[in-house]
Amino acid sequence: MPDKILLLPDNIANQIAAGEVIQRPASAVKELLENAVDAGATDIRLIIQDAGKSLIQVIDNGGGMSETDARMCFERHATSKIKNIEDLFHIRTMGFRGEALASIAAVAQVELKTKRETDETGVYIEVENSVVKKQEPVAAPTGTSIAMKNLFFNVPARRNFLKSNAAEMRHIVDEFTRVALSFPHIFFSFTANGQQLFHLEAGSLKQRIVQLLGNNYNAKLVTVKEETDYMNIYGFAGKPDTAKKTRGDQYFFVNNRFIKSPYLNHAVMNAYQEMIASDSFPMYVLFIDLNPEQVDVNVHPTKQEIKFEDEKIVYAFVQAAVKHALAQFSVTPTLDFDLDASIQQLPAIQQPFTEEKQTAATSTSIFKGFTQKHQAHFIEPSRKTELKHWKDFYESNEQGTRNAEQKKEEESYQPVALSLPKGTAQHDPDLTQLLNTYIVSPSANGFILIHQQSAHERVLYEQLKAVGQGKPVATQRSMFPVTLELAPADAVLLHELTGDLQELGYLIEPFGKNSFVIQGTPADLDQGNEKNIIDNLLEQYKHFSSELKFSRREKLVRSLARQQAIKTGVRLTEREMKQLTSDLFTCEQPNMAPDGTPTYLEFKKDQLDKMFGKE
Repeated sequence: MPDKILLLPDNIANQIAAGEVIQRPASAVKELLENAVDAGATDIRLIIQDAGKSLIQVIDNGGGMSETDARMCFERHATSKIKNIEDLFHIRTMGFRGEALASIAAVAQVELKTKRETDETGVYIEVENSVVKKQEPVAAPTGTSIAMKNLFFNVPARRNFLKSNAAEMRHIVDEFTRVALSFPHIFFSFTANGQQLFHLEAGSLKQRIVQLLGNNYNAKLVTVKEETDYMNIYGFAGKPDTAKKTRGDQYFFVNNRFIKSPYLNHAVMNAYQEMIASDSFPMYVLFIDLNPEQVDVNVHPTKQEIKFEDEKIVYAFVQAAVKHALAQFSVTPTLDFDLDASIQQLPAIQQPFTEEKQTAATSTSIFKGFTQKHQAHFIEPSRKTELKHWKDFYESNEQGTRNAEQKKEEESYQPVALSLPKGTAQHDPDLTQLLNTYIVSPSANGFILIHQQSAHERVLYEQLKAVGQGKPVATQRSMFPVTLELAPADAVLLHELTGDLQELGYLIEPFGKNSFVIQGTPADLDQGNEKNIIDNLLEQYKHFSSELKFSRREKLVRSLARQQAIKTGVRLTEREMKQLTSDLFTCEQPNMAPDGTPTYLEFKKDQLDKMFGKE
């Protein structure tokens, strides 16, 4: 019988390793950017074509490589970072396992140009399917340029699993953002399909955060900085009013390496407790520096999940640091014991308390009421007449105040216009709104309790779903188009959605790098709030993207229904309640909101009797 166990050929072994390390174009971007950082570069440029499927190129001005190193770097497990087993426990570099370039060379056509400062000429190498095709001297600036073309050209099944260009582009922007945030002292640029998306000059961490995450954070960041013998924490956290419905702008770095840690995120959420809504997420960019021996970074192929030696200490430090930062900047409630300077200028404080004034003060009934026994309730007879009709006065005054408040409320109350289709209810029951959230409607044998937001979401959802079945939404062009400035990652997302949004009544056109012009909105939407609508829509879409696996159109329809639905706490007129109830019960599935929660609950008479023990 022949032997069965054989050694895998190098190119197959490298492709298997690539399956762990290079899952999509963004994975290659991450590895190449980290290599450039490790090379000591101060200028790193990323160039992308066709969302990384055709070209990913990183050019840096780092240390460069010798001819031998340039050839060796494509070998599996070749690294300059580790020489013995102890080095694994003192890792401060970004890459260290020696698999990245070997994996990239196994699934792409790679061109490398590199030169050290001491060398007269550089070296040029072409690698394809883990085999060196060409090696020759070349004139090149100091540093390294590595270009990978036609990703997964030799693994068509893997290429077919890649998402749309817009989706892959979002992943690339995410990886670029993480590396650029880690190293604000390095210049980064990012060019995609000939258009420069980012030009990030070296500067402070705050400048880099604003450049990458948007100008709206400029005045809404609080500084986090705590130093201890065990670890240091520094960075920025957003003020409570920047909290969003998605986790988008949350970044943790340990020894300058981006990590995903639900455990540490929980620590930050605890620090914000009772300051933001329970379903909102704060923004933060936090860096933790600690001894590499206290952390294991090699527990996951992408190195984004790490293990701390003592998680509880890190958790406590993170929570305390964020809490302290929020309190220092008067974000959390604090007691102010400083006396107001204006009080010091009052005559009662400035002038001496003479004997004459003391005698006058002690003779008053107020003083006696506080100093003599059984005098706290005492009322002098001479003043009785002044209080003769105090009760009548109080009651009439209270009634007047109540009437004034009611009148003011009626004047300020404006009925909310619902974006509902025209239709009339077959019955006109007496409807009542409860807690500005629920609608109570009598039924044949009891009553039903309708949740207004869930019901309106169901109505809007079915309206918007009908658009895909040949019922277009009318667009109302804006007389004064609104310009929208977005963070780069959101701009990429909106580019992807503009076609679908146009079918749903939103006319949005690109206007420069990360800017858009809202030319029109659905005809039944109120004008003047277009910017907030699109901002909230993108947040809601990202929320659905992370939570549920739906088609792009389905996510968009659900996002629009959630975003446009009338919210809890909004007062409705009787006409609006009747319209909403009528529209709900003409839906295909009236009993359930798009997210699966009930739109109404029915209470029957026998149930109510049972609850009150009247069976």
